Amino acid sequence: MTHEPDAAADTGRIWLYNPVMSHAAVSILALFCVCLTAASAEDISGGGLQHGAYIDLSYANDLDGIGRVPWRSKLTSNRLNQFDPNMGVVYVKKTPIARSPWGFEFGAQAGYDTDGQVPASARLPGYSILRYLSRANVSYHAPLGNGLDLTAGLMNSFIGYESFYAKDNPSYSRSWIADYSPYFLMGIAAGYPINDTVSLGLYLLNDFSYLADVNRQPKYGAQVAWNFAPQWKLTQNLFLGPEQTHTAIRYWRAFSNTILQWSDEEWTAALAYDAGTEQLADDASHLQSLWMGGALFTRWHIAGPWSVALRPEFYWDPNGRMTGSQQLIKAVTATVEYKIPVGRSSLAMRAEYRYDHSSGKQGGFFVPGRGGASLEPGQNTFFFACLWAYEAP
Repeated sequence: MTHEPDAAADTGRIWLYNPVMSHAAVSILALFCVCLTAASAEDISGGGLQHGAYIDLSYANDLDGIGRVPWRSKLTSNRLNQFDPNMGVVYVKKTPIARSPWGFEFGAQAGYDTDGQVPASARLPGYSILRYLSRANVSYHAPLGNGLDLTAGLMNSFIGYESFYAKDNPSYSRSWIADYSPYFLMGIAAGYPINDTVSLGLYLLNDFSYLADVNRQPKYGAQVAWNFAPQWKLTQNLFLGPEQTHTAIRYWRAFSNTILQWSDEEWTAALAYDAGTEQLADDASHLQSLWMGGALFTRWHIAGPWSVALRPEFYWDPNGRMTGSQQLIKAVTATVEYKIPVGRSSLAMRAEYRYDHSSGKQGGFFVPGRGGASLEPGQNTFFFACLWAYEAP
């Protein structure tokens, strides 16, 4: 018989409702951004305003068979043996400058990749609209000490090395640890540089999955970034908060993301490790679930338009808490990129091969042509992608 947690022990007594958690507040925020743009026209004419667009098109070929098939457990670039308009984005943003400390970001997006951002249940009211927003936030640079940066609304996640947008990553397809950590967050952020090498960030958030509405309690995040030597950077990100309907502290999710990065003009290497844990309130034995993963991201700019990237990785989900299946995934990805300027825009063409292996009692990938009737442990995938990006000024 399932034990019901003691309601009196719930920290849900707080029941803080953050306005940015509702779709109505985001709509108001978007309207405010438009008003801010008009009101600050004089300041913007002096610089700080940018606009841009991005298109991501690909063909993903599962080399193990023919016929369209979903990439089991994957959240991005997950439609195989077909042409995929994965992402299209348009945006405008104003970066705070000395004489105009207010800034904003507003962007719209569409494409297959937005499907993976929608939770299976407990969806945020208005999620069907919010999924098509890439940014909707305002920011302020306060002249306190070394400068305090405040942001509120829908923003890029501080967690993780890879971006939701393939153009910003060494490889085309995203890693498993990227897919199962937040690409976007909604809430309030404060960033402060302690000195030239150390910066801190604090976050008050609506949820680990920004389109989810599991409960009305706030969640918390923190970041420490340390440039401890020339070309070296260490970043530690933390997330803590209730991700179940039962909100007692013992059921809170704890998640850690650690990134060690080295780079120079031609080479980039980054080692990332994620680990999370959460006690399951609805499980009869109150299982303490665990998941972890790691990836080594490498990129070499050979010369001119040519670059290559290599990424070995693993993701272990022994309780199926994140992927929905009890499995250990190991993968390696190799990418070749040819990138050229086209006026103010750029065009990148990428060819990529990756091999994924899923083991465990619920592991495996769908096999093309078998209608999902059977699973195979290995999957060979080849991508050809075309990425167009524009930004001005």
